[in-house]
Amino acid sequence: MTAPTSLTERLDAGPVICAEGFLFELERRGYLSAGEFVPEVALEFPEALKSLHVDFQRAGSDIVEAFTYNGHREKMRVIGKEDLLEPLNRSALRIAREVADARPGDLMAGNISNSNIWDPADPAKQAEVRTMFEEMVGWAVEEGADLIIGETFYYAGEALAALEIARASGLPVVLTLAPMAFEEMADGVGVVETAQRLEQGGADVVGLNCFRGPETIQPWLRKIREKVSCHVGALPVPYRTTAEEPTFFNLSDVRASAPSPHGRTFPTALDPLFHNRYELGAWAQEAHQLGVNYLGVCCGASPMHIREVAEAVGRTTEANRFSENMSNHFMYGSNERLPENITALGASA
Repeated sequence: MTAPTSLTERLDAGPVICAEGFLFELERRGYLSAGEFVPEVALEFPEALKSLHVDFQRAGSDIVEAFTYNGHREKMRVIGKEDLLEPLNRSALRIAREVADARPGDLMAGNISNSNIWDPADPAKQAEVRTMFEEMVGWAVEEGADLIIGETFYYAGEALAALEIARASGLPVVLTLAPMAFEEMADGVGVVETAQRLEQGGADVVGLNCFRGPETIQPWLRKIREKVSCHVGALPVPYRTTAEEPTFFNLSDVRASAPSPHGRTFPTALDPLFHNRYELGAWAQEAHQLGVNYLGVCCGASPMHIREVAEAVGRTTEANRFSENMSNHFMYGSNERLPENITALGASA
């Protein structure tokens, strides 16, 4: 039997894993500035970006998504480096292509995302955003992308524009939404209705990514899965969002002894609010049981999180070799060589 090759064939056959969250992880590693969150690392430290892609790939990601989030013309204008726009995009795409090609069968994705200048009442702004998407999709096609991912859209109109432009490439399209705390799209369109319109517009995968952790993304996933027939994607953030604090923008940490200078935990003081790996694994299993086959983790993700998601849905990865083995732990273990006086300390350590 021939192995499935296209995105939809793979999804028909079972789970496909896609790692996102490069901004937070590379900021933690010291390669970009929080707040600005511009992916200049693709030009300044290409080996660091390649290394992260490889780590996510080993952990189970089947899709190497080019790190062009916030790599659009407006963001480059904000930091005064518009001249670097095309070199940055092409470098990110080429790095992703190289990593994908190193493991036969992996896919490379071009990426477009929320522009943060979309205005439903301003046709000129909408035209500007469309132009930004068109050039980024064009570069992705030229650099050999296998699909286009459009992600983190909180305006329905912007998501639909992104879909139209991505579809014009002739490549498969994944389109994921990121509703904020007001529980609808920012232009007043329902979340589920937007997902339905994206399916009708030809998206191969629709769903949700970013902003929400497992607890607050799951109810929307359930509703979307019930109302669309195409594949559904889910890439939450790995933080403990709740019904009272549904996105990571408004998470509080009352125990923080040194709160962030900008007054919010987002984006640099979220560390105590992580889900543990077992919670993420349980979420992935539940999402998969709902019929969600396109799975990943967004901002805050580390390769460990991706490995946990992959293992939770029955995938074997290169990083499985290093999955936990507490039988040899000096205090928790059962290995016969472990001295009883040491393992006994586990009850009182």
